[in-house]
Amino acid sequence: MTVSTYRVVPEASASGTAPCAEPDQHPLWLLARSPYAQDQALARAASPDYTRWLAHVRPAAGCTHPVRLAGHMFTVARSDDTARVLSHVDTADLPDGVIYKPCGSRLTSVCPSCAATYQRDAFQLVRAGLLGGKGVPDTVAKHPAVFDTFTAPSFGPVHTRVVKKHFCTERRRCVCQPEPCHPDRTAPTCRHGRHRPADQRRRTRMACYRRHAATDRRLGSPICPDCYDYPGQVVWNLYSAELWRRTRIGIERRLRRLATQHGIDPATVKLAYGKAAEMQRRATVHFHAVIRLDGADPADREAILPPPAGIGAQDLADIVEQAARATRFSTEPHPARPQGWTIQWGTQLDQRVIAITGKGQITREQVAGYIAKYATKSTEATGHVSRRLTDQTIGDYADPAGDHAARLIHTCWRLGQPAASVLGRRPAGRPVGYPWTCRVCATHTMLPTCPGCGCIAPWNASEQPVPPTEDGATPSPFERLRRCAHRFGYGGHFFTKSRRYSTTFGVLRASRVTYRRNPAPTAGPDDDSQPSTQDTVLVINFLEFVGAGWHTTGDALLANTSAALAREHQYAAQVEIAAMAA
Repeated sequence: MTVSTYRVVPEASASGTAPCAEPDQHPLWLLARSPYAQDQALARAASPDYTRWLAHVRPAAGCTHPVRLAGHMFTVARSDDTARVLSHVDTADLPDGVIYKPCGSRLTSVCPSCAATYQRDAFQLVRAGLLGGKGVPDTVAKHPAVFDTFTAPSFGPVHTRVVKKHFCTERRRCVCQPEPCHPDRTAPTCRHGRHRPADQRRRTRMACYRRHAATDRRLGSPICPDCYDYPGQVVWNLYSAELWRRTRIGIERRLRRLATQHGIDPATVKLAYGKAAEMQRRATVHFHAVIRLDGADPADREAILPPPAGIGAQDLADIVEQAARATRFSTEPHPARPQGWTIQWGTQLDQRVIAITGKGQITREQVAGYIAKYATKSTEATGHVSRRLTDQTIGDYADPAGDHAARLIHTCWRLGQPAASVLGRRPAGRPVGYPWTCRVCATHTMLPTCPGCGCIAPWNASEQPVPPTEDGATPSPFERLRRCAHRFGYGGHFFTKSRRYSTTFGVLRASRVTYRRNPAPTAGPDDDSQPSTQDTVLVINFLEFVGAGWHTTGDALLANTSAALAREHQYAAQVEIAAMAA
C-alpha cells in the first residue's frame, strides 16, 4: 500500500530550517490514535514492519477476539542424558510485543473462524466413530448403529410452522406454503384473553389458524404466555442432562439383559455414543445421539471389537425406545412446587438406522454433518444471545411480562434464588411498574429487580418466601438456574461423547500443531534416504495472559481481511485440483 498524503515526520517550512512543531498534515502516529478504523488500518499498513506483523498474526488472523500472551519460549533438544536449548524467543522482540492465539470459541455467534475449526473437528470426530480412522479401527463401519432424536415434552401450545411437502430446492429460502399453525377446534380454552379489554375478556380456545412465514418472530412463542408452564420448562432444561444419563444407564441394562437371553456374555457387549444438544425455538433442548454397539474385551477395556452375532441394529433401536419411554424421575422439592417436577422425554422419538451407503435410512456422512452443525450453536434459534447473567445485568433481560425469552430468564432467576434470601412481595395482580417493597433490604421500588440487593420481585403473590437454611447445609440444586439463566436453565455441554466412541479434540488439535511445526517432507519417490535419528524436541513456553482482542479496530480489519483472502485462495486451489483430477 502506497501512502503519499501523510508524512512520517514534519517537513521544514523553508530550506535550512528545522521541522516545525505543528505540521500542516497529520503524521501516521496520529492516524494510529484516530478513533476511525480506516485511519488505524492505514497507519498499520504504512508502517515499515507491516509485512512482519501480518505474518506474525497469521495463526489468529481470522479470530475476532484473540488472546494476547507475553513471556519467553524455548525450544529444547532432549536426549537420554542431556538437554540443550536450540532457540529462545522473547515476545518483547516480536511485533506488538505479544503472541496472538485464537480464542478457540465453539460458538458461531462469538467467533465464526474458531467455530468453523471446531465444527470441522467435530465432524471428523463423529465420522471417525462411524467409519474408522483417527485411531479407531475401520471395522466400526460394520457395527450396528442408530441415530436417535430425544425431544422435550410439551409445556403448552406454541406457534409453529409445518410444511408437509417441500417443492423448494433450498430449505433456507423456503417459500412453500405451510400448514395452519394450530387449527384444532377441540383445543383447551384459555381464560386470560390477553388481547381483549378487561371488560370484554372471555374464554377462547388456544388455537391459531395463521400460516406463519419462516421469518415470523412469533414462531416458538406460546399462544397464551399466561397459560404456559415456564417453571416446568426451565426445570426440565436443568435436569435434561441427568435424564440422558439415566436413559443411557437404562439402555445398557436392557442390552445386557438382551445379551443374556441370546446366550451371550453381557461383559462382551458395550455401547458407545456421541451426542449433540440442539436448542429449539421454544427454548427447550433436544438431544441428537449416535449410539453404536461394540464388542468388549474384559481384559482390555480400551479395545474396540466387533459385536457378537445375534444382536442387530433393529434390536438396538428397540431397547433404546423402551428405555426412553420408561425413564422418568421426580426432582427435589421446591418451595414453589413441594412435590417436585416430573422429568421425562416427550412423546416424539425419532429413530433411524444408520447405513454405510445411501440405501439405508440415513448415512454415516449425513449423521456426522448433522451433529457437527449443532456443535457450534447455542441459543441463537431463540433470538436471545448473551453471556452469563449477574445481578447487575439480569434487569436487562428478565421481564415477567415480556416476550418468551424474557419470561424464561425471569423464571430461572426466580426459581434459582438462594435458599437464604427472601424475596420482596408485591400486591396480587399488579404487574411490573407498580411499587413494591423488598423484604431483604426494605427498598421501595417500581423496578422488577431490587436496586439494593438484586432480588427479583415474584410475579405471583401466592408464592411463599423461601425459609433460610442452616449454616453448612447443602445448597439447593435449583440454584444452578441462575448460573444457567442465559441458556434458559440448560447447563450441560452441547457436544459430548463416550470415551470409547472415537478420538478427542485434544488429539486432533495436537496433530494439527505437530503438522504445522513439522511439515511433511517433499522428497520424491526415488529418494530412498532414511530419516536420521534425532533428539526429542520440546517447546517450553513461559507465557502469561496480558489481554484479549486486537489492539485497534484497524488491526482487526486488516487481520480478518487477510484471513478471508487466504481462505478464498485455498478454496480456489481446492476447486482447481478437483477439476484437474476429474
